[in-house]
Amino acid sequence: MNAPPPLTAERYERLVAGLRGRAIVAVDYFVLMGGEEGTDPYEWDSGAWHEPTMGVELAMDDGNIYTATWGHTFDYYGLELYPAPMSDFLSSIGQPGGSARIAASGHRLWAGIVGTPIESCRIHWCGEEDGAPTPVPDAIHVQTATGQVWIAAGRPAAYPPDGRFHLGTDDVLVVFDDATAAQVGLGT
Repeated sequence: MNAPPPLTAERYERLVAGLRGRAIVAVDYFVLMGGEEGTDPYEWDSGAWHEPTMGVELAMDDGNIYTATWGHTFDYYGLELYPAPMSDFLSSIGQPGGSARIAASGHRLWAGIVGTPIESCRIHWCGEEDGAPTPVPDAIHVQTATGQVWIAAGRPAAYPPDGRFHLGTDDVLVVFDDATAAQVGLGT
């Protein structure tokens, strides 16, 4: 397999902008597994937000597949999107101690997004407002006529979750509403 070209801010902006007008037709989460046998998916559904720790795979109406996962291309952990399946980035899918593939397309919070053309898609950059030498992509925000989602590199600040969050971690967080996005630190 050929490695994709290095991700740059310009290339990332073009990739994300290229999603406009297309529709997501399937969503899979990649959740860590634990338990005695290492085969029990960790809880990922926290109501207004989801925590698919390793990432999200998006299948599009044109047959292309994208992976949203955490990475450190921009010097610190951030959310990175690639035009490739999750299996290109993650091993041990479905194996004990690895990650479980969870079909999330039918979840009620994805209902306004799946099957509806994307009207806007943008990257939420951290550090850009502060003039940081290397802004980091905290999240991508996808909006359709009937729904929206932020896919972010982040996690709850405590377990059990207490309403505080950290961005820029080696976890993936999925948020669906403005209030929760503001609570996470993504703004609108």
